[in-house]
Amino acid sequence: MSYPTPGAVRELYSTDAIARRVAELGQRITKDYAGRSPVLVSILKGSFVFAADLTRAIALPIRVEFLGVRSYDRGTESSGAVQITQDLTHSIEGEDVLVVEDIVDTGLTISYIVNLLRARGATSVRVVSLLDKPVRRRVPVEVDYVGFNVGDAFVVGYGLDCGEEYRNLPGLAELVPKS
Repeated sequence: MSYPTPGAVRELYSTDAIARRVAELGQRITKDYAGRSPVLVSILKGSFVFAADLTRAIALPIRVEFLGVRSYDRGTESSGAVQITQDLTHSIEGEDVLVVEDIVDTGLTISYIVNLLRARGATSVRVVSLLDKPVRRRVPVEVDYVGFNVGDAFVVGYGLDCGEEYRNLPGLAELVPKS
């Protein structure tokens, strides 16, 4: 894996490992939602790469929506306040919704999103997250489909960023603090 800033990150998961795991998640979702047509709600910006790959791995008729939210300013700590930056373009009332998230960390953002979608009349709301970081959980949340569990590392690449940088890394990497 090559990086824009050599030495600033350490690889955690290769593109091959990610591809295998996304395929497995797609197969599970296909089985679990057999006979239904779920709506995938991709949480922008971080989940767009994962959502694109996951969409192709699900062998069902699906609809894709995007919900832009922000809980981080330009640093590595969540502000705890969730701001919607882009709303859904179509109603999800009466739909089975799969929220596609890049990482579930404190649980504050995903809890807010799940409650919002339920309030908007979704029949069901389940969460699929590329990464789960339970060590940082501040509120209890259920992540129904998890790509990888990670410790207390700040992860970038494959759509995840730090201050809008590193999204284009093909794999997942830990951001190494500057000495």
